[in-house]
Amino acid sequence: MNNNLQEQIIRSGDLNVLKCMRCGKCSATCPSYDEMEYHPHQFVYMVEKGNIQPLLNSESLYKCLTCFACVERCPRGVEPAKVVEAVRLAAVRKQDGNHLTADKIPAMLDEDLPQQAIVTALRKYAK
Repeated sequence: MNNNLQEQIIRSGDLNVLKCMRCGKCSATCPSYDEMEYHPHQFVYMVEKGNIQPLLNSESLYKCLTCFACVERCPRGVEPAKVVEAVRLAAVRKQDGNHLTADKIPAMLDEDLPQQAIVTALRKYAK
């Protein structure tokens, strides 16, 4: 079952996690690094090794801003943000629900919140 989930995640994101050389540049540039239990390079490694369950239960799925800074820094083109998005999609499918709903977002807004955070919050729920 876990191998099937790993394959589903890799296929849904059209990912090649085997290209990762674990340099950590993706995590070093992540603006959410301090908020995340698992960092971008760890997502890639854990998907590669099939250790998906801890990721599915992690709040790190929802701390990722999907800003693609990690994608820009990756020297091998692994696209860690796409790995996070693919795992998030698997979590939503598994739970048959969403972490966020549209009606919760307005209460989370404040004047100091970057517009990018609002846009990425909207990506984290299905209509």
